[in-house]
Amino acid sequence: MAEMAELRIDGKTYELPIIEGSEGERAIDISKLRNQSGVITLDPGYANTGSCMSSITFIDGDKGILRYRGIPIEEVADHSTFLEVAYLLVYGSLPTADNLANITESITLHTMLHEDFKRFFGALPKDAHPMAACSAAVGALSTFYPDCLDPRDPRQVEIAVHRLIAKLPTMAAYAYKHSIGQPMMYPRNELDYVGNFLYMLFGTPCDEYEVDPVIRNALDLLLILHADHEQNCSASTVRLVGSSMVNLFSAISSGIQALWGPSHGGANQEVIEMLASIRDQGISAREFVERAKAGDDTARLMGFGHRVYKNFDPRMKIIKGACREVLDKLGARTRLLEIAVELEEIALSDEYFVSRKLYPNVDFYSGVIYNAIGIPSNMFTAMFAIGRLPGWIAQWMELHGDSNFKIGRPRQIYTGPTETHYTPIKDR
Repeated sequence: MAEMAELRIDGKTYELPIIEGSEGERAIDISKLRNQSGVITLDPGYANTGSCMSSITFIDGDKGILRYRGIPIEEVADHSTFLEVAYLLVYGSLPTADNLANITESITLHTMLHEDFKRFFGALPKDAHPMAACSAAVGALSTFYPDCLDPRDPRQVEIAVHRLIAKLPTMAAYAYKHSIGQPMMYPRNELDYVGNFLYMLFGTPCDEYEVDPVIRNALDLLLILHADHEQNCSASTVRLVGSSMVNLFSAISSGIQALWGPSHGGANQEVIEMLASIRDQGISAREFVERAKAGDDTARLMGFGHRVYKNFDPRMKIIKGACREVLDKLGARTRLLEIAVELEEIALSDEYFVSRKLYPNVDFYSGVIYNAIGIPSNMFTAMFAIGRLPGWIAQWMELHGDSNFKIGRPRQIYTGPTETHYTPIKDR
């Protein structure tokens, strides 16, 4: 018999089942509480509320653990590729050689956008943010591909999944090219997933663009590290929107918008803006840190610590090595990168950081890498979205496979006026 928790309200006792996950996490099931007692729970930000049971990603923030489908992120990062990770998250297990070859071929053949998308992007202002452009373009896919909109038709869902993974990098590259007035580059089928994106981003019809393997590998690794992160704001948004039975394209478009927020996916852009602020003020990293420690509002430290990881971000340890490789390869010793290195050294030795466990996180290093390889700061969150896409898709698919599927409908505690009456305008 399941263990029960007891809740006493107005002299009555209610028994609530205790649910335990495969990693020992425990939750009190309150799904019937309102029907039984007329009472709801209140949890702003849902910080203590489980919205679902999921088998996709496991995080232990105290121990610095992140696993995709049970596989430690360290192993995935060391041995896998982004498309293999995408298959793992979406389909639930690592692909066979044939599985991987098939999905790679399918995605390669779907990377091209309908030619009318050129007019779509061309209609946007030059300074349109890439995240706004990508969200709009992904939403528009439902108009171009009405043959794969049914969320309960497995074949339609599979086609939509492959189209999304294939086309989002092309959309992000088109958004960037439009913003700088360069021609949009068609994808090339002989290039791999990440190499193709780099070609579309940096290539021009004037010169032959060669993909640097160090940069390609670092970007592939960043996409892997961002691929899923449990029930974060954007994943929860995809689930909530998806619960209305809307098509996958529309649900993912909403996730892109959620990720755009500076409190979620914009942190790596804020890291570079912080470094630029230090440079422009002509101060040292140490001076900036001392201001931050003194509570100066003009000196906000970005890219340190994490809301979930209370010890260290396991992704940080992985990406740090790739960051060094990229900087060494490019010989990129700009003032921004010098400041970043100084900040890292301070964070690893200063008691203020060490005692508070404010170590550099994945956003700190990803921002430095993106900046080093020439990706503009307003594209950082779009890079994040490309990486997070498989996780969003996996969350959406798991939602639709849940036997307890229902439309999301949070409750509230009303705090407005009690019953009042309409006053005619002449009497107001």
